[in-house]
Amino acid sequence: MLAADPGASIASIAAEAGVDRRTVYRRFASREDLLAAIYASRLAAIEAAIEDARLREAPVAVALHRYVENIITVNRTWPVDLTRMLADEEVRARRDASAHEVDVFLDRAVTEGVLRPGLPAGWASALLPQLMHLVTRQLPELSPGRAADVVVDTLLHGVGAP
Repeated sequence: MLAADPGASIASIAAEAGVDRRTVYRRFASREDLLAAIYASRLAAIEAAIEDARLREAPVAVALHRYVENIITVNRTWPVDLTRMLADEEVRARRDASAHEVDVFLDRAVTEGVLRPGLPAGWASALLPQLMHLVTRQLPELSPGRAADVVVDTLLHGVGAP
């Protein structure tokens, strides 16, 4: 609901969840506290996705697919407005640490010949999240595994004819 309407009221959120707004207020003192909890849950899920992908240890192709599949699941589970989420400094610091892990992994992918060298700095790091966001929004009918297939294939081979 907050992804579709970031300004949704606590009453609307409670109604969507099928509970009374007082129930929400018992758990969260304010709308900001609710948002903070949502952001913390999304960040924890991202951190778990990165850990599960074993970006530093697993073979690059395996880690890449596992990471993409996991993040697609996170995006579908926690579809929140990232702009608002990243306005919080603590949230941004945690997200930046996760992004750094992915950047190190993508550098490894270049070193091991999975991604081509010579692209503009940060290009793969910028492209990968956009592809995952696009498949999450445009192809919701695909399972996370199949959606990851599309993203990884597009990242590694583009959309041009072979």
